[in-house]
Amino acid sequence: MVDTPYGAVRGRYERGVAVFRGIPYAAPPFGPRRFRPPEPPEPWDGVRDAGSFGPTAPKPPYSEAFAHYLSDPVVPGDDCLNLNVWTPEPGPAARLPVLVWLHGGALTRGSSAVPVYDGHAFARDGVVLVSLNYRLGVEGYGLFPDAPANPGLRDQLAALRWVHASIAAFGGDPDRITLAGQSAGAISIGALIAAPQAQGLVRRAVLQSGPPEAAERDKVRRMVRRLATRLKIPATAEAFAAVDRDLLLRTQAEVGRLSSPVLGGPAFGIVVDGDLVPRDPLEALTEGDAARDVDLLLGWTRDEYRLWLVPGGLMDHVDRLGPVALAGAMARCHCGHEVPRGYRALHPEARTAEIVGQLVTDHLLRRPLHRLADARPGSSYVYEFAWPSSLPDLGACHALELGFVFDTGDVPESRKLAGEGGPRELCDVMHGAWVRFAATGDPGWQSWDDSRPVRILGDGAPYTAHGPRDRELALWTADGAHESVPVGGAPPARGTELASAVRRLRRTMRARLH
Repeated sequence: MVDTPYGAVRGRYERGVAVFRGIPYAAPPFGPRRFRPPEPPEPWDGVRDAGSFGPTAPKPPYSEAFAHYLSDPVVPGDDCLNLNVWTPEPGPAARLPVLVWLHGGALTRGSSAVPVYDGHAFARDGVVLVSLNYRLGVEGYGLFPDAPANPGLRDQLAALRWVHASIAAFGGDPDRITLAGQSAGAISIGALIAAPQAQGLVRRAVLQSGPPEAAERDKVRRMVRRLATRLKIPATAEAFAAVDRDLLLRTQAEVGRLSSPVLGGPAFGIVVDGDLVPRDPLEALTEGDAARDVDLLLGWTRDEYRLWLVPGGLMDHVDRLGPVALAGAMARCHCGHEVPRGYRALHPEARTAEIVGQLVTDHLLRRPLHRLADARPGSSYVYEFAWPSSLPDLGACHALELGFVFDTGDVPESRKLAGEGGPRELCDVMHGAWVRFAATGDPGWQSWDDSRPVRILGDGAPYTAHGPRDRELALWTADGAHESVPVGGAPPARGTELASAVRRLRRTMRARLH
């Protein structure tokens, strides 16, 4: 039993560590609180049982194509702003390092209840692991004229404040908090460590497969307007709050199929709001003084894009589209023909889909993470996860590394991506690096400097490569802005023609992922 600021909670001992699940860090975000910043939970009398995961935030299910690879359990209920704690030694005397986990899922899916994220191994190895739920989709990242922006990010900040104030009672050290996340979770971390309101709450940060970024406000507004048009309501928080929740989720799922990581499109995202996010997070972290004392561990997988293109057979279709797919990728990446031509010259045997995928991966992930590391030499560590899944065509895809990070490769949900036979040695290396980083700020290899060291974690022993992506990244200009023209003799795809090509590819991807 542990006392929190709002009441006592009772956990369970499981395999030698104490586990507390479903602890509320904020009040249920519905009724008059819907689309509003989080508020403290109501205190409770007696002892609250913390034996089960709390409700998950409202979210649509993954499409069948993605559900084949990704698990996303649903726990019903309104009290979805909750968190979980795994600790080897409850009590204020322990002062152990703390790792706070933010799940991914494109800010529309995911939860702390995904079995891959079980925190037992971290607690076993001396790190208090905290995972949490936050509002998703239009509930968490819709942009309305009558409600504050970024309520999902505000949820995460509220949870982080709860951890800072409460974790000592669970055996954690509030001065050694590492904020870690993957994909949308990592993007959220970039915004949080750059936020003035979060300064002093985090000592270290792990950004896996997600850079600091702010979405275009108009892009988010278009997503809300499309939802409003289908629902035949005004694009206001007041109108959305009156819509049946299940209908809203179904509509969100349908509208969301128009966007993709590869070709963009309207989507939910963190926006500059003049308050919690006063400026673009990447600019704040690279050009300003935000979080200068925060150590960084930055990583990606070698073949991120394969999780975006393999489901639904999209790899083969992108190959068939050829120049149309390349035109769409150039529009997505704001680059000219010389960039994909350079990739083709460097990788002459690569398929069109592989060129498209690497272009988008470098634009979305590697270039901004390199920029962040360049701004923080000496306190940044960079790695690439390069072990390929045993399942066909997935390679070292997005999210594959998570079973290795959490040492949960044996659970069925990890095997949906990894297949059978993930190497135990790689799990020890990957999980061990995160544990060491949370404890000491040093994952066990050379920090970033002018030689651009990247730790490669794949088959065989880990090794350090210096500038392994430099040839590709050198093809981009500093700002990445070029005239968008096609590759290799294809007729110019400008103006409406380019837009038509991009729409055609988006429609095809949407149909195949339905």
